[in-house]
Order: sequence, then structure tokens, then C-alpha cells
Amino acid sequence: MLPAAAAAVLRASVHPATSRTLTRLSAPALTSIRCLNRALSTTHALAAASLLNRDRAREIVAQTISNIGSKRETAAYLKVFTLTSQHFAVIKVGGAILQEHLDEFCGSILLLYELGLYPVIVHGGGPQLNSLLEAEGVVPQFEDGIRVTDAKTLTIARKLFLEENLRLIKRLDAFGVATRSIQGAFGATYLDKEKWQYVGKITEVRKEAIESSISAGYIPIMTSMAEGDDGHLLNVNADVAAAELARALKPLKVIYLSEKGGLFNGEGKMISQINLDDEFEYLMAQPWCRYGTRLKIREMQALLKDLPRSSSVAIIHPGNLQKELFTDSGAGTLIRLGNRIQKTSSIKELQDIKKLEATSNSSSDSLDIAAIVDQFASILTEKKFTAYYDDAMHCMAIVMPQDQGTAILTSLSTTKSGWLNGTMENIFTGIKKDYPTLAWAVSERDENLTWFFEQADGSFHQNGRVLFYYGSDMHSVALSPVYENFMSGRASLGDSNLESGGTA
Repeated sequence: MLPAAAAAVLRASVHPATSRTLTRLSAPALTSIRCLNRALSTTHALAAASLLNRDRAREIVAQTISNIGSKRETAAYLKVFTLTSQHFAVIKVGGAILQEHLDEFCGSILLLYELGLYPVIVHGGGPQLNSLLEAEGVVPQFEDGIRVTDAKTLTIARKLFLEENLRLIKRLDAFGVATRSIQGAFGATYLDKEKWQYVGKITEVRKEAIESSISAGYIPIMTSMAEGDDGHLLNVNADVAAAELARALKPLKVIYLSEKGGLFNGEGKMISQINLDDEFEYLMAQPWCRYGTRLKIREMQALLKDLPRSSSVAIIHPGNLQKELFTDSGAGTLIRLGNRIQKTSSIKELQDIKKLEATSNSSSDSLDIAAIVDQFASILTEKKFTAYYDDAMHCMAIVMPQDQGTAILTSLSTTKSGWLNGTMENIFTGIKKDYPTLAWAVSERDENLTWFFEQADGSFHQNGRVLFYYGSDMHSVALSPVYENFMSGRASLGDSNLESGGTA
């Protein structure tokens, strides 16, 4: 057992950026989901399900999605989403998804529906429209990336969008999902009639029909067509329509379904997450961040600035929808403003932070920074350290470098919001940038043990504790004193006491 003064509060935390790449589901998980979809899509099963208590139905489906993530992840996200199910998510579905991945998408929506979660779905039909225009001898025209919509194009688009809307609703109905087609929710003016003709700029989102649909237990399905001031229909890009819908509804999640499954960097690797507060300028300076990628990042920044800070935007493949919503690791590319990570190596600055936190109107979900600073004050006064924390005081970590050898993660604390909004992940990323080698110990009973394994290059187990490390070979001189102290059961690793604790 470690001394009380060195006891850590290693609370809930999130998976690292590298782990956001979706792994293949196990055969039992796939079988479970397929069985669930088959059962719930039949008339007999739906009739039987209507007799079930809603909580029991929720429990059955929750057991199924537990195959996708851990019990902790699933329970936490279900709690958050259920409490705010009225403004759960806006999902934009492109025409290519409706063509190639319709059943996969409907299966994912069924799962949400059975959990009592009702996303607002807005869809386009770009590829289908291009094919129809070509068949009619109309050459699609674009100005600054926006489709020029003349009267003939608008007529074809209107008919197509209504057909695609009906096709999606019928398919969801076959899966057992109750839906409503919402028309006339977007009010708009002409974007530039001379340049783009019948293209609209959304000026109003009429939420009443959408919210009424959700309250009645129906998932709203919308096209991106808008009504102009003069009563004329106007074409609106579906991405833009989804963004305006999100600004009006302020959901927890905004999801853009994409066949590619996310954004990619210059090496062709998927970008797992973007924290705009810290990374926007860096991304804009990258030579590969051009054209559609650059535009998308700028649009997402503008959107997120209009939403609650807890909101995020995900660009994912339809097959990854459940993993994105119900696990820390997620899938595709997750974009959020994030909480800017600060750091200090000054005990005076840390004391000032303590005083500021004590006098401010901190949220009930903020860390007790004063208690953390007081706990380590005597150690920090005498030794070098780097403290990492976020503006909202959701997370704090203290790292102590060694004169020779591996640095020690002495304290790591986070609130529930800290791991749900990715702040813990950001702090650990910052630590890795500053400290190429690091060691820390965790109780083997810690519910986040899997996450710590994912951060590490290696580990050792002894007497109910696990020593993790990265940046060192297990036989390296730098790691040797840390390893020896750990295996001997001494409370100190190197020159510092290393915390080990459970989950709050």
C-alpha cells in the first residue's frame, strides 16, 4: 500500500487518438447485432416488444452494444444521451450512403430508436441528381463548389429528393423504426440569384415540427430543400442544411456520414481527432490541408463556435455509427473545440491557479484543484515538475522529470466530463510531446486499465499493481531504477512517489 499522501485519483479517462481507428467486431458481437436486427424487424417481434417494459427493452439493446465498447463506456454515454435525447444528434446522410449503404445505416438507426434516442436526419442526393441530369442532357455546373440550380435542375432535384426521402422512410419502416417526413422546416433567401439561381441561404429553422416529432416518438427525416421568401423552393447543400439544423437544435453530436469514413492527412492516414483550439492554426499551415479538407475544417470550426462547448462533429462511415456514439475510442474523425491545455513548472503559478479556482464560480464538475495542489505542495516545492491542466479544470496531471532516467507521472486526475469530452486524452498527448519516456503505476482493479495499456509500450505486474511505461526498452538503463523500486514494492519510483488509485 502507498502512503496516503501519495494516493492518486486516477479517474475515468478516454482512449488515445491512435485507438480511434475502428477494429473489426468480434463474431459474437456481429451475430448479436444481426440477431437483434432480425428480431426487431419482424412484425411479431415488434408486437411482442410493445408489451415489454421500456427499461427492459433498453437493457436488452444495451447488452448488445456492450459488445462494441466497455460497460463503463456504454453506461456513461447512454446516461448522457438519454438525459438529453430531445437534442441528441443531427445526422447528415449523403446520396452515396443512400445508394450503397442504406441497410447498414438503417440497422444503426434501429439500435438508437430502440434505446429511445431520436436523431434528426437530413439527407441529400448529389450522385443521384448528377445521373438524372446527365440522362436529361443537362451538364451539372458548379461555381465556388456550389451547384448552379436553374429551373430544370430544381424540378428534377425536388422530385428526386422526395423520392429518396420516401425510399429512406420505407426502408426504416421495414426495419421497425417509426419516422416522420418533415417538410418546410427551412426558411431561406436567395444566396445569389444572379450567380447560383435557385440556391438558398437558410435564414430560419422551424423547430416545432421536428421537436413535436421527437416528443411523439418518431425520428424526423428531412431533405435539404428550403422555402424562399417568395414561396419558391430553393436548393441547399445538405452539409450546410445539417449545420444550420445543428445551430438551431444544439445537439450533443453532429454526424456527417461519409463513404471514406473521415478526414485524411498528407500521408493518407485518417485523422482520428482534431481539437480546434490547439490545432487549427497548425492544420491550416499544412500543405496537405487544401480544397475540401480545408473547407470542411473551417466550416466545422464556425459551426462548433455556435454550439455548446460539449458538442462535437464526427465524420464517419455509416457502419461505425454505434462505435462513435457509445465508446470513448469512437471511429472516423472527431472534431471539437476542446479545452485548451495549459502547463506550468512554477509552484507559484500553481498556487495562483489554486487561488483563482477557489474564488471563481467553478462548475460542480470541476476538479478540486486546491486539494490536489495542497496534497503535493511539499514535494513540488522541492522538486522539478510540469503540471498540465485545462481551462475548465476538468483534468490535471503532474509529471516529475528525473535527473537521469524515466520521468514519473505523479498525479493524474479527471472529472467525468474530462474523459467524455476528450480533455484527458489531450493532456496525455501533451505529456507525450514533452516527455519521450514516462512511467506510471495503476491498481490492477482500475476500470480504465485497458486505456492505460493502450498508452504504454510495455508493463509489469506485481502485487495488485501494474507499472506502465513508454519510450523505453524494458532492459534500458533509464527504466532500471523505476522497475527495481516497483518490483521490490517500495512506494517510490525513481526520486518521486508515484500515485496509484481507483476510479471515481
